[in-house]
Amino acid sequence: MNTRLHYLGSAARILEPLQHLAILTCMDARIEVSALLGLRPGDAHIIRNAGGRASDDALKALAISQAVMKTREVMVIHHTECALGRFNQAQLAEQISAAAGHHFDEDLDSFTDPIAAVVEDLERLRLSPYLPHRDKIRGFIYDLAANIVTEVIHA
Repeated sequence: MNTRLHYLGSAARILEPLQHLAILTCMDARIEVSALLGLRPGDAHIIRNAGGRASDDALKALAISQAVMKTREVMVIHHTECALGRFNQAQLAEQISAAAGHHFDEDLDSFTDPIAAVVEDLERLRLSPYLPHRDKIRGFIYDLAANIVTEVIHA
């Protein structure tokens, strides 16, 4: 018997997330989204990238999540001590270029104000014509030191 399927139980047989929830968050290894939010396998789609930003790729993933997999809510979770907030675009590009040995000039959506970055991502998601369910999109900041998630209130 496949032990992974046994562990997942009925979640392995359900294509749509049980909570109809998609979460966009940072790829930072210190963030264990399922444990943080008390999610079980099969509860939500978790989309991760650098900074948890609403990039073109994240928007594509969320569009599939909503249109095909029937999610209805989106949580955007940024966090304290994020590399995209600690380094500016030029510093990040320089480090990537040095490590790769090739010039890097892609936009990384770095930011100086973490709250403003969440608000920017919320606005981008709410304006996307490819997300059929934009009424339940909420943003949060996860404080790593305090282990607290705080909602970012934005009209």
